[in-house]
Amino acid sequence: MTQAKPRFSSFAEYLAYSDGLEGRYTLVNGEPIELPPKSPENDFIARLLLLNLATSGIAPLALVTIHTLQIQVSVLEPGDPASRYPDLAVLRPEHLELMQRRLAITLDMPPPRLVAEVISPGNRNRDFERKRAQYADRGIPEYWLIDPEDKTVTVLLLEGDEYGVFAVYRGNTPIVSPALGTLAIAPAQLFGAE
Repeated sequence: MTQAKPRFSSFAEYLAYSDGLEGRYTLVNGEPIELPPKSPENDFIARLLLLNLATSGIAPLALVTIHTLQIQVSVLEPGDPASRYPDLAVLRPEHLELMQRRLAITLDMPPPRLVAEVISPGNRNRDFERKRAQYADRGIPEYWLIDPEDKTVTVLLLEGDEYGVFAVYRGNTPIVSPALGTLAIAPAQLFGAE
């Protein structure tokens, strides 16, 4: 027998619910929608960045998440999800105390320092436009677009209410993050190029 999906009147009600929603879900029009698993390439790039940030001392391991942090965002257009799971996020120290029950940043919490998305084939519009607009509206100061197709890392900075391009990195040029500093990794290493 198939059980009907629950419907929620608020994001807080959805976060408080714990009966039968296993996996990663987002809320669209009050209905929980299960997200597909990450691709091996997407997961590898996020893990490689996590490893680099943690071992270089640029960001404490406790403040870097991959694929598991749920960020509440504003629904800007019909059909937009009410939350996003960035491929990588760098938290603020205060988040560790604020997120006691679930790995979720709600609208009443400060935004993470940085989010990064690995662009999936067929979903370019979602990362370049929809997520970008929602992350900007949420006030996330730095957004990275990691593009395996073009083999680039674009670092965007929040300027007013939208993102502007800080730099586009390719090849063996180390990635520079205004929030974190110079990383010990270049796009060529992320994408397996020599």
